[in-house]
Amino acid sequence: MTRYPGNLASPRAPGKGSLLRPIRPSRNLTGEVVERIAAEIRSGRITPGSRLPTEQELVTALGVSRTVVREAVAALRAEGLVVTRQGAGAFVAADRSRVPFRIDPDGLSSIGDVLQVMELRAAIEIQAATLAAERITPARAARIEEALEALEGAIARGEAGVTEDFALHRTIAWSTGNPRFAEFLEFLGRHVIPRQSVRGALSTPAEQRRYLARIQREHRRICAAIRAGDPAGARRAMRAHLTRSLERYRRLAERQSTVATRPGPQLDEGPAPAPGARPRRARAGPAG
Repeated sequence: MTRYPGNLASPRAPGKGSLLRPIRPSRNLTGEVVERIAAEIRSGRITPGSRLPTEQELVTALGVSRTVVREAVAALRAEGLVVTRQGAGAFVAADRSRVPFRIDPDGLSSIGDVLQVMELRAAIEIQAATLAAERITPARAARIEEALEALEGAIARGEAGVTEDFALHRTIAWSTGNPRFAEFLEFLGRHVIPRQSVRGALSTPAEQRRYLARIQREHRRICAAIRAGDPAGARRAMRAHLTRSLERYRRLAERQSTVATRPGPQLDEGPAPAPGARPRRARAGPAG
């Protein structure tokens, strides 16, 4: 009988709390399998270098399809937790220091979590603006202007401009000529501002317009400095923009904390609509 380290039972006699027990029905079977195996690895119950149960053993014991098992192993490999060897199977990575950097979007449950990511983003983007100004070319300047105008158009249409805002920042990162800046910003961009965190922060259309006008003035100063080939000016403008963004979200965090300590229902949707009126949907501000 094949034996596994720790409390992992064989497929024929799955033990209580073991890896090899049937997966309950779920809308995301692959995610369930990934979490089950990852938990065993991170807890040390499956030691570095150990071979995972075979594909067929996992299929039989977990009660999932071969496709689910293969997708789960691929995801674990992408996380750096598992390595596969042709003809030998899947093994727990021996060197955990090679696990790739990642930010779990499900872990960004509070404004405080978002602020941590925004601080990281600021460090990257301030340097990106500086390099973009040093390395500006007519083609790059045209791309930046195009992105700025797209954001202007979205605001003029009464939209929040979230997508266009991030596209502008990504274009500035691209204008460094170093693709790693844009790639890293693209990664961070998926996690910077969970919409539920800022929902209801801008309670009126007038407040929304004022907010967007301030943001856009900051964007124009950044873009003007970059197009002028002024690295110091671009650095100052981007630093000011992102510092103000951090301050805005810190104030929001304090506001939400104050609301949370008050007695009564914890709602953040703004004033209740008048009798017979249609509910108003709050919109989030742009990512920067």
